[in-house]
Amino acid sequence: MDTTLHRMTAVDSQPRGQASAADAVPASSTRIAAPEIGIAEKQRQAVVAILNTVLADEFVLYTKTRRFHWNVQGPDFSELHDLFQKQYEQLGQIVDDVAERARSLDGVAAGSLEEYVRLTRLDEQPTMGYDARGMIAALLADHETLIRNLRQDLRICSDQHGDEGTMDFLTALMQAHEKTAWMLRAHLR
Repeated sequence: MDTTLHRMTAVDSQPRGQASAADAVPASSTRIAAPEIGIAEKQRQAVVAILNTVLADEFVLYTKTRRFHWNVQGPDFSELHDLFQKQYEQLGQIVDDVAERARSLDGVAAGSLEEYVRLTRLDEQPTMGYDARGMIAALLADHETLIRNLRQDLRICSDQHGDEGTMDFLTALMQAHEKTAWMLRAHLR
C-alpha cells in the first residue's frame, strides 16, 4: 500500500492518502505579502490612482470611438468606419493593459461606468451630433488631451513616486496616442 500523501486534483477528486493537519489550512488564513518591488505602499497606491484616471480616460475615448464607428455617415463612410474600428480595437487593448498595470502594482482597477465618468478628464457629450469631419476633430481633441495628461502623469510617476516602470508604460501609451492623433489630423488637412 502506498503511504505517500497526495493532494486532490481536478482530475482526481478523491484523495489517495490521508491529509495531514498542515494540508488542511483554510484559504482565508493564508496571507499574501504586499509586493516588494522597491516602491512603498503609499507610492504604489498613488500610481494606481493615476492609472485608474488614465483607465477612465481610455475607456471614455474607446466608447466615443465605437459610437462614431456605428454612426459615421457620408462619402467617406467605408474608410472612416474601418478607421474607427481599428482605433477602438487598439483602445480596447489599451484599456486592458492599463487595468493590468494597476493590478500588477497590487491595486484595484476601476471597472464601472460610474467610476469612469467620475475619474475621466475627457469631456463626454453624449447628445451632441457630429458629421464625419466633426467626429474626426472630436477624436483628435481627445487624443491630444490624453497626450498632454499622459506627459504630466508619467513625470509624476517617476519624479514623485519613483515608478520608472509605469513611467515607461505611460510613455508608450503617449506615443500610441501621438501616432493616432497624427493620422486623425491628416484627415482634417
